[in-house]
Amino acid sequence: MPIRFAQIIALVFSLSLAPVHAQTAAKPGGVFGAETFSLANGMQVVVIPNHRAPVVSHMVWYKIGSADEVPGKSGLAHFLEHLLFKGTPRFPAGTITDMVARNGGEQNAFTSYDYTAYYENIAVDRLPLMMDMEADRMHNLILERGSVLSERDVIIEERRMRVDSVPGATMAERLSASLWLNNPYSIPVIGWESEMRELSQEDALAFYKKYYEPHNAILIVAGDITVEQLKPLAEKYYGAIPKTGTPTKRVRPTYLPRKADVRVVMRHERVRQPQWSREYIAPSYNVGDRADVHGLEVFTELFGGGATAKLYRSLVVDQQLAAGASSGYSGEAISYGNFSVSLTPNPGVPWEKLEAAYDVLLAQTLKDGITDEDVERAKTRMLARLAYAKESPMSAAQQVGSALAVGLTLDDIENWPEQLKKVTPDQVRAAARKLIATASSGTGILLPPLRVQEAAR
Repeated sequence: MPIRFAQIIALVFSLSLAPVHAQTAAKPGGVFGAETFSLANGMQVVVIPNHRAPVVSHMVWYKIGSADEVPGKSGLAHFLEHLLFKGTPRFPAGTITDMVARNGGEQNAFTSYDYTAYYENIAVDRLPLMMDMEADRMHNLILERGSVLSERDVIIEERRMRVDSVPGATMAERLSASLWLNNPYSIPVIGWESEMRELSQEDALAFYKKYYEPHNAILIVAGDITVEQLKPLAEKYYGAIPKTGTPTKRVRPTYLPRKADVRVVMRHERVRQPQWSREYIAPSYNVGDRADVHGLEVFTELFGGGATAKLYRSLVVDQQLAAGASSGYSGEAISYGNFSVSLTPNPGVPWEKLEAAYDVLLAQTLKDGITDEDVERAKTRMLARLAYAKESPMSAAQQVGSALAVGLTLDDIENWPEQLKKVTPDQVRAAARKLIATASSGTGILLPPLRVQEAAR
């Protein structure tokens, strides 16, 4: 959604010293040095200290995303994300946005398949007010029919701007729909327009009451704060919300039909330079073998993780077939993850020639192109980047929040470097070969419109 800024009113803060229940503090250290505890109502709280500046990132993550919508209600999670800015009796519509901005902060929210998150970046002495406002709209949201209908028009226009008017986004949407079949990851997070038009006030309120509860939420505060400072604040603002339920296991379809590769070709009048992409359904931290996940993380780095990786070096530098080449892998998902490759051919290079070169390079790499030295260099680069992982409180909060929201533990996150160090070259080779041999893939080809003479052939 568009960035929303806020203004803050002056309040007197008094800290409650009530004890925090069900404490499960993790040992400081690892990647972020994060610590965690739980409130009596089931809400998890995470603290990521960073004392370089007197600021904090305050984030609330809900374990609910577009993949949790019922059939026919696509876009509802994202719609509710917008509607949460409509206000409460204490903080009417526009008040929160105005208040954050007056105090030099910034505010935004985002929705994914598996989670929805809200954040404020603010001076640490304004944190209590941010917590007060965020906790209030967790259980006191007011939705008036007129504002709901007007906001529905907003998200429909957002879809037109971000998807319908962007050829690459339209292609990605069509490719996902073809590849993922009955898995809810086949449905766009923003929703299908025909279904978005039918979303109602009742739909939004039912979704809100079902999922926006403390036991389904994670509070993360990163920046100039300690556990001892945050505990009484968390208890006062979030701990006061009544417990209404207990966490339940999140279910996603894990059945996949027999391997079948799909291809989507799209021409668009706005396209000048062809684009080629391929996505593979891959194992995740929740589905499949975690040894394969760690192996694929290393394979992605050595194969397509930058200008020194095999993909870029071969297709861009050596063969000069592509203007850009990269690969990516995400194993953080409730259901399957995905491994993807993106290529942009150089002017005058047919996409068919670039695709053939990619296929040859991939086959050679899988056969005998992953050396022990390749694996060690990739691991070294990945570990070196961790030195910068905690530089930004916002970045740290996002990385920890996205992992926790899909079911990883804080120990999984903090101990990731140790798991990476244990990855062997044989594991990398086995994970990559297994993926390409067994996973369904989707290839997307985005092209300029046919010229008259081409169409006549």
